[in-house]
Amino acid sequence: MENAPISSKERILTIDIIRGFALFGIFLVNMPSFHSAIFIKTMNGYEPEYVGMDYWLDVFFTLFIDMKFFTIFSFLFGLGFYIFINRSEKKGLSANKLFVRRMVALLVIGLIHLIALWFGDILHTYALAGFFLLLFYKRKIKTMLIWAGSLLLAYNAFSSLTLLIPSSFLEEMEVSTAVMESTVSEYVTVYQNAGYVEWLSFRLIAELPWILFNIIPAMVPVLAMFLVGLAAGKAGIFQNVTEHLQLVKKVRLITLLISIPLVILLALFILGVMDWGVKQTYIILVLTSVSSIPLCLFYISALTLLLRKEQWQKRLRMLGRAGQMALTNYLFQTIISVGIFVGLGWYGNVTLVTGTLISIVIFTAQMVISTLWLQRFRFGPFEWLWRSITYWKFQPMKKI
Repeated sequence: MENAPISSKERILTIDIIRGFALFGIFLVNMPSFHSAIFIKTMNGYEPEYVGMDYWLDVFFTLFIDMKFFTIFSFLFGLGFYIFINRSEKKGLSANKLFVRRMVALLVIGLIHLIALWFGDILHTYALAGFFLLLFYKRKIKTMLIWAGSLLLAYNAFSSLTLLIPSSFLEEMEVSTAVMESTVSEYVTVYQNAGYVEWLSFRLIAELPWILFNIIPAMVPVLAMFLVGLAAGKAGIFQNVTEHLQLVKKVRLITLLISIPLVILLALFILGVMDWGVKQTYIILVLTSVSSIPLCLFYISALTLLLRKEQWQKRLRMLGRAGQMALTNYLFQTIISVGIFVGLGWYGNVTLVTGTLISIVIFTAQMVISTLWLQRFRFGPFEWLWRSITYWKFQPMKKI
C-alpha cells in the first residue's frame, strides 16, 4: 500500500488542543532561558533571584507550570506513537520501519536545533527515548503502567538522594559568589556581543557537555510519561471519551486530591515558611518534579472533559491549530526568541514579567498564523518535512 500520513479527518481535535495548551506552557517555561543566563546559573547550583512582580510570577510558574507542560507533551508523544503505529498497521504499512525513520529524522532536527540555536532542545531526547517505545507497543497496559511508575519512582528517588548529603558538604561544594558572578558575566557578554561563529563555539564548550552528561537521566521521566500516554492510547480513551467518561472523571478527581497537598507543601518551601537551608533548592526541585505528574494528569483530564462541550472546542480551536503545527511552532519559538534577545542584544536585560508578555504576544501570533496556514495547507512546514522523510516521499502540501 502507498505510504500516506494521517488525513485531517482522522485527527482528534481534543489532542490537538491539549498539545497547543502544552506548547504554550513550555514556551512560558523556556522564555527565561531565552533572555537570561538561567542555564549557567542552574548548572552551577544557583537559582535566579527575583523581586517584586517577577518573584510572584516565578512562584506561580514553579507551582503550576514548571515541568507540568513538558510532562503533558511527553504524555501526548506516547499517545501519538500508539495512534501512528495503530493506523499504519491498519493501512498495511511497515509501521516499525516508518517509526524508526520518523525518530531518526526527529533526532537530526533536534541535534541541529540543539547545536545551532539553543541548549534547551527537547527533540533529541524525545527521539532517543522514542526508540524504546517499540519494545512496549504490544505489551499489556498494566505492564506499561508498572514500567512508567517504576521509572518515575526511581528517577525521583535518585533525585532525592541529594537531601541525604550532609549540609556541611553541600556548602563546601557551592561555587563562590565571586566565581559565579564572573562566569555569568562572561556568559552574558558573549550572548550580547559575539558574532554567530564565536557564539556557537562558546556554546559548544560551555553548554553542550552539560547536555550530553544529563541526556540519560533526562530520558527517564520522558520515557515514563511516553508509556502513560501509550497506555491511554491502547485503552482507547481519547478515541472514545464517552465510553471512558467515568475513568476520566475519576482521574481528574484523584489527581486533584493528590496535587493539592503537594502544591501546598511546595509553596511552603518556595515562600520560605519551611526552610531547609542549603538544601532548600534541592527540596524545591524534588517537589516540583513529584507534583508535575498528578498536576499533568489533572490538566489533561480536566481539559478532556471541558472539550466535550462544543462551545469550548470552538473557543479553543485556534489553540488546536497551534498544536497541530507543534513542531514548526516549537522551532520558530527558538528562532524568534534567539533573534530578539541575542540578535538585538537584549539578552540579560529583560525581566521575567516582560519576557512572559513577549512570549504571550509571540504565541498569540503563532495561533493566528497557524490557523491561516492550515486553511490552505495540510501541514506546517516542519511537519511536512518530517512526514516526507518518514514516508520517504514528498507529501502533498496544499489542500485540494
